[in-house]
Amino acid sequence: MNFSEEQILALAPDESSKKSGKELANASKWVKREVSERALWGECQGSGKLPYQTQIDLVNVAFKCSCPSRKFPCKHGLGLMLLYARDKKIFTAAAEPDWVTGWLDKRTDREEKKAEKKEKEKKADPAEQARRQENRMKRVEDGMADLRLWIKDIVRNGLLNIPGKDASYFENMARRMVDAQASGLAAMVRALRDINVYQDGWQSLFLDQIIRIYLALEGFPRMDILSGDLQDELKTLIGFTQNQDELRSVTGIRDNWFVLSKSTEKEDNLTTERNWLYGSTSQRYALILQFYVRGQLPEVNLLPGSSIDAELVYFRGANPFRALIRQQFGVNNNAIISGLKDWSEAAAFTSAIHTANPWASSLPVIVENVVPVKAAHQWLLKDAGGKGAWITQEAHNLWKLLAVSGGKPLHVFAVGNENTFEPLGAWMDNQYTLLA
Repeated sequence: MNFSEEQILALAPDESSKKSGKELANASKWVKREVSERALWGECQGSGKLPYQTQIDLVNVAFKCSCPSRKFPCKHGLGLMLLYARDKKIFTAAAEPDWVTGWLDKRTDREEKKAEKKEKEKKADPAEQARRQENRMKRVEDGMADLRLWIKDIVRNGLLNIPGKDASYFENMARRMVDAQASGLAAMVRALRDINVYQDGWQSLFLDQIIRIYLALEGFPRMDILSGDLQDELKTLIGFTQNQDELRSVTGIRDNWFVLSKSTEKEDNLTTERNWLYGSTSQRYALILQFYVRGQLPEVNLLPGSSIDAELVYFRGANPFRALIRQQFGVNNNAIISGLKDWSEAAAFTSAIHTANPWASSLPVIVENVVPVKAAHQWLLKDAGGKGAWITQEAHNLWKLLAVSGGKPLHVFAVGNENTFEPLGAWMDNQYTLLA
């Protein structure tokens, strides 16, 4: 395991944990420091009589500690991992103690029990399953009828009235879609709510999203004339989930997957984690989504700037990006990443995706040798040929990008659409920096 300090600190739940973790990355704080092929563990003396027992799964990065903290990972986990990254020689290779082996075995047992539960669900009464599916379809269709009328009202009244609408105007319709069991449409409505109506050109962004929603509403009744890939894409877009057990039953793509970025969004008690990966051999992007509620841990911990040797399976759809990890074999830092040569190649790449999938948005690109330049009160990324793409005005990482670049060309990973992108990571002298 070779992770940088920046990659490890990206796992911290808050700034105070980062600070405390750095303080604990000190050999004098640990009365025991040991390692095996699959785990790292140590004992840290706290305020109590007994030291805290901290352990880290090195294969599928996960943390556990006997301290009373409810943060994941806690400061002890961060400190131990930072210490190992800084100086592996001070850790003794040893057999795993019972408290480490027991934890790792329980993790394996939980996965097996999940598989058993899903197997039982498969054997449910087919007639009952058909009845539930029919009821859901009716609820979705009723919800779509309300959403179609809502969109027509927006168009009739004109976009000039939108800035005067408060968040509840959109949230009420989003909740209606949740009630209709169309969570995907709810997310699309919330995307309308999140558009900044005080930025230049917001009307185009708003209208584009309206069109995507209306296209879904019109496409659903005509599902039988669409290709199989588009049918899967549309069902997923509306909120019908794909059976992950079925996906895992097929052979995936094994590659050295470079972790490009990690971001989280919180809605009520639910956290959505988005991880973008790139296969060094397959040259394919992959989006790993994880959902968990407060107090839970994500299934896997992915560190931006590192690579995992893993087999990924893509969800069905038209030019899909979303994938799941079928099996992970290890972690390393040896991925070789090559990007698109300029924005002309990027335009061809995104155009091909839009041709196959009219609902595609937030597309990933890696573009080589671009420089951040200011023009017309807005920043853009300009390539060697003089062509550029605007940096989205919501980007909070602009100054970090400028600091990494220093006015020199760099390779950038960005996510966006058409000619506006948000840079999320950058390479300078083969060193990757997370910008988000």
